[in-house]
Amino acid sequence: MHHSHHLGETIRSFFHKNNISELIQKLLIPFVGFASLIWFLVRVIPKPSRATYPCMRVAAPLASGFVAYLLGLAASIFAFSKAKRRFYEARYLIAGAFLVIGILAGILTMQNSGTPALAFNFASPVPSNAPIGEASGIFPGRVVWAHNPDATNEKFIPSNSDAWFLEKNNNMTAIDNMVSQSIQNIAGKSDEKEAWDAIFNYFNRQKHGTARGYQPGEKIFIKINVTSAWGFGEVWGNIKSDYSVAKNSYYGLVETSPHVVLAFLRQLVNKCGIAQEDISVGDPMKHIYKHCWDLWTKEFPNVKYIDHDAKLGRVQVKQTDKPVLFYSDKGTVLRISKGDPTPVLEDKLYTVITEADYMINISSLKGHIRGGITLCAKNHFGSQSRPGADHLHYGLVYPEDGVPQRNKMRSYRVLVDIMGNKYLGGNTLLFVIDGLWTARHELKRPVKWNLNPFNGDYPSSILMSQDQVALESVCYDFLKAEFTTGEDIWVQMEGTNDYLMQAADKAYWPDGIVYDPDNDGTPIGSLGVYEHWNNEKDKQYSRNLGTGKGIELVYLNTKTAVHEVATDILPDGFTLSNNYPNPFNPSTSIEYTLPHAADVKLEVYNLQGQLVSVLAAGVQSPGNHQVVWDGRDMNDQPVVSGTYMYRLTANGNITSTKTMSLIK
Repeated sequence: MHHSHHLGETIRSFFHKNNISELIQKLLIPFVGFASLIWFLVRVIPKPSRATYPCMRVAAPLASGFVAYLLGLAASIFAFSKAKRRFYEARYLIAGAFLVIGILAGILTMQNSGTPALAFNFASPVPSNAPIGEASGIFPGRVVWAHNPDATNEKFIPSNSDAWFLEKNNNMTAIDNMVSQSIQNIAGKSDEKEAWDAIFNYFNRQKHGTARGYQPGEKIFIKINVTSAWGFGEVWGNIKSDYSVAKNSYYGLVETSPHVVLAFLRQLVNKCGIAQEDISVGDPMKHIYKHCWDLWTKEFPNVKYIDHDAKLGRVQVKQTDKPVLFYSDKGTVLRISKGDPTPVLEDKLYTVITEADYMINISSLKGHIRGGITLCAKNHFGSQSRPGADHLHYGLVYPEDGVPQRNKMRSYRVLVDIMGNKYLGGNTLLFVIDGLWTARHELKRPVKWNLNPFNGDYPSSILMSQDQVALESVCYDFLKAEFTTGEDIWVQMEGTNDYLMQAADKAYWPDGIVYDPDNDGTPIGSLGVYEHWNNEKDKQYSRNLGTGKGIELVYLNTKTAVHEVATDILPDGFTLSNNYPNPFNPSTSIEYTLPHAADVKLEVYNLQGQLVSVLAAGVQSPGNHQVVWDGRDMNDQPVVSGTYMYRLTANGNITSTKTMSLIK
């Protein structure tokens, strides 16, 4: 599959360079349009609900384009026939008018035959479970997805009188647990402090060649995304003089949750023992909102909350003396503004970034009008020190009057330079996507999701990884699967995923581009692994399926986990212990205690609720019992990597259910 993809790209490149593709497209579009029209009618007329299917959403614009093509062709033929007749009748004025109409109709028909009737082209399909690049992380390619519907207020409705970031709409206990469980699963540890030690050790081994934990005095910067926090009256005017949020049309835009940041501060200070003074938080180009300040300083008053200005206790940022981020397009793409031809070759960053020993990048899960998606890489548009980041947007795919620009694959992507820069992606300890609240794009309020397992609720999720490409690939899959209909579905633009493929493997770099964002003469290597899941229902990647060395998506239903922690010791004396080791490979031990003789079942289920294995069954005596699961199902076949549930039933009553992770 990998080699065939290279062949396809080579053929496409040949046609593009020789201007043959446009000719072929114009010749084939009527036939494709006719086939799409027939297919659409055959499928949708018997069952109208099929119009929402992805294949029908692709066929519909092609079919409508074909209909428009036929109408334009018919109008052109009709006008030319009328013109011919009027010339014979010597009615030259009317004949000339029909001739003009015929020519215009013909031009429109030819234009339509080259471009389907779309606001923009939908992203072309990419093979599932065909990873490219090199996975990274303690568990290479691992992305942990914690989900708890109780983390957010399901009854919340966005308005100018209510906002998602208010404490009443967030369950801090659930959010703390989501972050805690995710950190432990990133490192494969059952203790938070041990997990953080493993994460720091891995980072320092990769960056410095020495495996060591955090050292007292080292600086940590938590980079957040605060899209709407511009200054007083600037741009959107979303901040009041006391740094509270102005209640205008941009009130309650989705950005990094202050509650997720608080959970990380609690981890770093309370679990790892890191001094508050050694931690900085902020979005350097923007400001710290009052609701964030009040929430954070209540527990952590000595953390440095950075801001573009030094007001009300905030720490003002400074820019570096010299540029430290260099753009590999060498001035051919990036420019100050649309009407300014001045090339942009480099940028300064803020010193809070360059002086940090570690960065934690906490972005939000949402689409983007220019770029399709905005995640951890795009979060660094606010890390360069120019007043605004307009110049960087020309390095994305973007729509101009509803038509995508730079949407061809293998175009220069500024996000690859950002991901590869030693101060940005190269200095990031952990990549985190806050998916508690998500939006169609950066200027929208939260929306509920229909995708399983959200089913009409807010996503209430947190995703994290040590592999940025893997994390953003998973988030791209989520956004692309959810935002398929309605307005503002920018994630569907072709070229949206181009930067991820380029960040994964230099084989996808544009001709003439060598990514060297540090300008030290050394091109970047693979920044992680890129892959698409098998389907939106199962959400399985190659490591989950045991078919490749790509992404492993670990799903944590922490709503269940919170319940389990509270019921480790049951009122009637039955206990089910955490399995050890966890995660495990190839086997794990499970212990349980019976206060009296009972008819017992200890069963393993997958996350779809299907029975996988029965580890114990029958009447057992009181006392401690232990069983070992070797990762095989009832047919003695090895199961795939993933999260499984094990359940203890006594005398027909479920006493406890826990989760465990198998890693291969």
